[in-house]
Amino acid sequence: MQLYTLSYLPLNIELESKMVLKKLTSSHKALAELKGMSKSIPNQTILINTLGLQEAKDSSAVENIITTHDDLYKAELKTNNIESLESKEVQNYIEALKKGFELINNQKLLTNRMIIEIQATLEKNNAGLRKVPGTTLKNNSTGEIIYTPPQDHQTIMDLMSNLEKYINDNEISDLDPLIKMAIIHFQFESIHPFYDGNGRTGRIINVLYLVLQNLLDLPILYLSKFIISNKGDYYKKIQAVRDHKNFEDWILFVLEGVEQTAMDTIQTITQIQSLLLKQKHQIRKNYKFYSQDLLNNLFKHPYTKIEFVEQDLKVSRITAANYLNTLSDDGILIKKKLGVTNYYINHELFDILSK
Repeated sequence: MQLYTLSYLPLNIELESKMVLKKLTSSHKALAELKGMSKSIPNQTILINTLGLQEAKDSSAVENIITTHDDLYKAELKTNNIESLESKEVQNYIEALKKGFELINNQKLLTNRMIIEIQATLEKNNAGLRKVPGTTLKNNSTGEIIYTPPQDHQTIMDLMSNLEKYINDNEISDLDPLIKMAIIHFQFESIHPFYDGNGRTGRIINVLYLVLQNLLDLPILYLSKFIISNKGDYYKKIQAVRDHKNFEDWILFVLEGVEQTAMDTIQTITQIQSLLLKQKHQIRKNYKFYSQDLLNNLFKHPYTKIEFVEQDLKVSRITAANYLNTLSDDGILIKKKLGVTNYYINHELFDILSK
């Protein structure tokens, strides 16, 4: 069994090649445009909920945990119906993502304690950092061991302590934050500190780091869809760093992911913004019960229900039901039944998110 020796950070090698510096320009431009675009929708929870749920679905899919948009939004309704294991996993992910965002907003740091808390929320256990040797990463097709992460608990703790300093102390390295994010992701995945949930925790760390570095205000840039589309390259390039210290190709891959994902997310937000304005004018023009809180509810929850409207608008159940049924009768929402519960689909928003 071959063991790979991980270097402690910062790395004593040149990482800012001409190709990397050139790519940084376009990646930062796309990211800055995304940060500005996110301000076009003033209610933050709309983007965190809708894009966060999409990321939860995609990030879980990287680990072959597959669910549909329909199952995902039904799980959000929290009815008494039995949820699939896959949809529960996805719900755990969005909970962990929101937990991480809350923690870094409060602390302005991303510590190991917080990373452990994020992973515990994701996996619903308190196993913490690996203590028992035996973890290996295998080729899914052949079963061949392709990488053996650190096995000794003390080594894992030391490497994670080093990573924590690298994440939070900008004086340790003057590298561009996007390069550092690529290094942080590689280092975390190679330490592989947990028994389960390393990939998904690592992808949450990516977006939280961008928020910490003020490159984003909200955790809305998610690389999971890009990774799914380029899964072979993702694993090949991260392994090439371990085998041959080929950081340039890995960094360029991550920067391309940032740029593509930012542009895709800008397009999605633009479509959400247009639909939000359309439905705002539609409801305000035709119904006396229009309110911004009602509109926010219809966009926070692609599938909403009477209880959600009751809670958000502080109205009675009868009033909430009347609002939703009226919008359903006129085709703005689609009314369906799950068990004994009615739920209402903002179908135009669903179409945007499920593309």
